[in-house]
Amino acid sequence: MTIFGLDSAGKTAGVAILQNGRLIYESYLSTGHTHSETLLCLCKHALDCAGMKSADIDVFAAAAGPGSFTGLRIGLAAVKGMAFVHDTPCAAVSTLEALAYTAGMDGTFLCALDARRKEVYWAAFRRTDGIVHRLCEDQSAPAASLASFAAQHSEPIWLMGDGAEIVLDAVGADCGVRLFPEDYRLGRAGGVCRAAFASGQTIPAHALTPEYLRLSQAERERAERLSKQ
Repeated sequence: MTIFGLDSAGKTAGVAILQNGRLIYESYLSTGHTHSETLLCLCKHALDCAGMKSADIDVFAAAAGPGSFTGLRIGLAAVKGMAFVHDTPCAAVSTLEALAYTAGMDGTFLCALDARRKEVYWAAFRRTDGIVHRLCEDQSAPAASLASFAAQHSEPIWLMGDGAEIVLDAVGADCGVRLFPEDYRLGRAGGVCRAAFASGQTIPAHALTPEYLRLSQAERERAERLSKQ
């Protein structure tokens, strides 16, 4: 099975190809450019370097959320565009779970993405012998509230994602949390591929939808205005 994975949910963009459980290609871009400028180029370069065409892909996988609203829409649109051509099945992967698969080592991982206003999207996972076990569902919460989760665990907790430093600043190192090494802390498409491979669940391209976990800023502001009327 050949899985083409894509991640544009956060500050980085990436594409990877997993073939029969082995990562054969991965690119990672963190230049500050918008995903709309770079993502399709990364996709084309991946297929060219691997000597493949979209018809050779068995599953297109994407980080479907949570994450940047715009980044998620760009990534899912790209995956749908490639999948529709040959009616290729797709896999919607939790951005946070993909981070845990990216870690490459065993341990307990608290994966967090910056949701702004001192809040994060987060979930926790335990990785044992390369198998990732989910400890809680994806959720949105104030970063400081994660101190209660950390207090329940005696083992060190590794912080991953672009919200890792926000969590560390909010809860403090005394809670037993520590930053994962910077070079491997952010999202990578290889994790998307591995999460999709482990799940084995696919859906038609038209069924791919982003998982925002909360309302957009415009929707929140509208709700606040309506509540005051």
